[in-house]
Amino acid sequence: MKLPHLISVFVLGSLTACTAVASNANLPDPSYDAPKPATHGTETAVLAGGCFWGMQSVFEHVRGVRRVWAGYSGGDASTAHYDDVSDGNTGHAESVEIQFDPAVVSYGQLLKVYFAVAHDPTELNRQGPDSGTQYRSEIFYGNPEQEKIAQAYIAQLTAAKVFDASIVTLVQPLKAFYTAEAYHQDYARNHPDDMYIVINDAPKVAHLKQQYPALYQPEQQVVDVQL
Repeated sequence: MKLPHLISVFVLGSLTACTAVASNANLPDPSYDAPKPATHGTETAVLAGGCFWGMQSVFEHVRGVRRVWAGYSGGDASTAHYDDVSDGNTGHAESVEIQFDPAVVSYGQLLKVYFAVAHDPTELNRQGPDSGTQYRSEIFYGNPEQEKIAQAYIAQLTAAKVFDASIVTLVQPLKAFYTAEAYHQDYARNHPDDMYIVINDAPKVAHLKQQYPALYQPEQQVVDVQL
């Protein structure tokens, strides 16, 4: 990461993982969700919630997920590069593209992990030590059904008051997803001893395993499909 990001890791060395601050131990399942199909297949979800290293690592451990790519959404192709995005002026958000089997895990269940484990949806334009619009909380829906599920779940969580503050997650149509540079892919897996990963991201995976064991899968079971 850029120097300011690295400095923030050391300054905030005692910071715990940036997980959603819910008033209840478990988030409810979405009351409205897509029905599981009878046959296996592949669908795509694009989510943003802070540094894409941690987002990728969390969703690679979700049962039914085939592959996760780190990348950029919300801006133009010409500036979809890390050095440009890191300035916070391109309109992009660091995001992940999740290829999943809807016969195993639903879009709504992915959103449950997103809100409960992957990030804190009450933080505006920041996550933990990272600040800027590129670290915003945003759901990029690929079709009207995904939009409906996302909006309904946010309304459900808001009505249930499961968070101590308002949800600031944006819900916007996906225009494009741009895959990030190769050195960002599977960063947490390849650099497990990096202090940023140890402090901010590894605890999220541990939380997923402990709090939602039915949704958890060991990383080695993730199917690596090159698209």
